[in-house]
Amino acid sequence: MDSKKADLDRVDRALLRALSTNARASGAALAAEVGVAESTVSLRLRRLQTLGYIRGFRVDIDLAALGASLQALISVRLVKHARGEIDSFRDAAPHLPGVIGLFHMAGADDYLLHVAAHDASELRDFVLTHLTAHPAVAHTETNLIFEHADGDGWHELVKE
Repeated sequence: MDSKKADLDRVDRALLRALSTNARASGAALAAEVGVAESTVSLRLRRLQTLGYIRGFRVDIDLAALGASLQALISVRLVKHARGEIDSFRDAAPHLPGVIGLFHMAGADDYLLHVAAHDASELRDFVLTHLTAHPAVAHTETNLIFEHADGDGWHELVKE
């Protein structure tokens, strides 16, 4: 059994599941849902953050409402796997316009970027201006996202 998983009890697991549904839930609401005192919720949340189970709280922004109605996953293959090339791309990519996420991958491709754009021409310009122009990049492949839904498969990781 993973030593970190052993640190979680029923209350911790229930808090993580509740927060995944609503990270802005009040202490009182969490306490009622989990069945403990509000002071216990506060202590447990602080402990879960200190131990690294909770890395932060995020807002789910509707990108289409902001005008970025086009999203894509762009696979990137680097020229070579030298540390300098990898570091150069990894350091630059998260700060490129429209990049929502960056994944370092194993397999044929080295990175996968989640990108948002207002339209197809903006996406094309992003690829040409920022990706294929980067000296570490050998190849890109763009896949449009038609629909996205968050999964809850991680709940299996916190089962009792």
